[in-house]
Amino acid sequence: MMAELRLLISPEEIATRVAELGEEISRDHSGHPLVLVGILKGAFIFMADLCRAIKIPHEIDFVRLASYGSGTTSGEITITKDIELPVAGKEVIVVEDIIDTGRTLLYLEDVIKLHRPAVVKRCCLIDKPERRQVDIFIDYVGFHVPRGFLVGYGLDYAERYRHLPGIYEVLGV
Repeated sequence: MMAELRLLISPEEIATRVAELGEEISRDHSGHPLVLVGILKGAFIFMADLCRAIKIPHEIDFVRLASYGSGTTSGEITITKDIELPVAGKEVIVVEDIIDTGRTLLYLEDVIKLHRPAVVKRCCLIDKPERRQVDIFIDYVGFHVPRGFLVGYGLDYAERYRHLPGIYEVLGV
């Protein structure tokens, strides 16, 4: 069964904004060892395009997190795949597809800080600040989207729709 979708952000708008983010990150981190840490699975497409848009040398790694709770509420967060690259003394940017409550990102940042990076910054494709449950600043934001269940460009609904080149709202969810 196919869900009804409404295009919110076109592939062209995404490409333009990712290029701008790449320029910002390149300027802000020039001359410093940089590691991008993507959160699987949702961030992999965004991270691939972002890493090509960054014009300074950098390394990439991925983490995978699981959140256990009842129904749609998040409970305990655990890491199921940790970073593998050494990040001590390096500048780290955590790359996420979408940030809503902020709880997962804050947890991951605390874990990464145990590896003693020089700095940890945050980058997301979609920011939903209206859903925030913790006070967290996002250093690099692609787009602010106040509401709606979103799919495409790595975002999924029951593991479907990640392949879509734009960002769509799933209607009726």
